[in-house]
Amino acid sequence: MTNNTTEEDLKQEAMRHLKSHYNEDTVSMDVLENGVQDGNGVLHVDCTVSVGGSRSDWTKWFTFENGKVTDLQAKLR
Repeated sequence: MTNNTTEEDLKQEAMRHLKSHYNEDTVSMDVLENGVQDGNGVLHVDCTVSVGGSRSDWTKWFTFENGKVTDLQAKLR
């Protein structure tokens, strides 16, 4: 990702990661802190996800390297 990557781009990448790795559909995602610069850093969010129609609320920390999610920490809210 380039320097003009927006917060929305990061959210979209995070949502793709949740879907592809955990089969989670993102219902909502609110950024609490955006520490990603030049495609590297941590995006801290509160989100609601749905799996098989069951919803749950989470706080998640997505680690980005070169614009891609490389790690995820999560805590149920």
